[in-house]
Amino acid sequence: MTEAELISQSSVQPMELSLVVPIFNEEESVGPLIDRICEAMKDYPHRWELVLVDDGSADATLLNARKYVERPDLDLKIVELQRNFGQTAAMQAGIDTARGRLIATLDGDLQNDPKDIPSMVEALEARELDLLVGWRKNRQDGLFLRKIPSWCANYLIGRITGVKLHDYGCSLKIYRASIIKQVKLMGEMHRFIPAWVAGVVPSSRIGEMPVTHHARQHGVSKYGISRTFRVILDLLSVMFFMRYKARPGHFFGSLGLGTGFLSVLILLYLFVDKFIFGNDIGGRPMLIVGVMLFLSSVQLVTTGILAEMIARTYFQADETPNYIIRTTFRRQD
Repeated sequence: MTEAELISQSSVQPMELSLVVPIFNEEESVGPLIDRICEAMKDYPHRWELVLVDDGSADATLLNARKYVERPDLDLKIVELQRNFGQTAAMQAGIDTARGRLIATLDGDLQNDPKDIPSMVEALEARELDLLVGWRKNRQDGLFLRKIPSWCANYLIGRITGVKLHDYGCSLKIYRASIIKQVKLMGEMHRFIPAWVAGVVPSSRIGEMPVTHHARQHGVSKYGISRTFRVILDLLSVMFFMRYKARPGHFFGSLGLGTGFLSVLILLYLFVDKFIFGNDIGGRPMLIVGVMLFLSSVQLVTTGILAEMIARTYFQADETPNYIIRTTFRRQD
């Protein structure tokens, strides 16, 4: 597509698709990545844009990416974050910046193949989905450090969230912008995006599709075996937020009522043992357990009340972004 055709298209068509790519210390990969995206999208019939989010890279990633800003067949926007905020925050910045009706996300390390994007867009529309997740069926990663922990994590996430997918960790996904922009990504929760989306739409509108996966060609992986432990902790948070985000009082209140009921049974038993059978209960450990359970019950119930108040305040307040943009780069038309 020539520059004149691109300008003509921009003046007529609305933005159909935004490609969002978080990048961090990918100086050797960013140039080939942009070339591959342009090659993969050259026959795409609608208007599209590429949003690169530089997550505080300490190498020449940003400098190499800026060389492509004036490329005539590319609508490129580079978002430079003030420091390294993490992949989730970078992805959120890209989604917030994206103008397309549909949004595609992929990694910047050349392991995802941009050639899969047009077919995924067609599949999303044909199947009437709100989210289509890539499935790295033939994953080109190490067995023990990447594949086995990933299989375990995918199984646990599917069991707990109820969203059955083969590959939660694949960054290659296609969203309807109107849906994903309702989801606030925090912490390192980009791994659980399908679960968060399932809180907005029925899980029947979330699907998956096999995609190509390449071995890393440049640089080193930003993840290690320690990610497995973080996934487990994040999964507990996801489980709590999916079920009790808007009603934390029910979670703490249920625990409080349970411990309170148990303490009542223990204290009632001791009351009968003391005043009906005349036994001494002053030195019995059961008395201490009963009293402690009663105090725990009171604490849990009051914690639930406070959590409800905090949750209501949270939902009423304006949420601030979890990232800071230093500057943006775009071709001056």
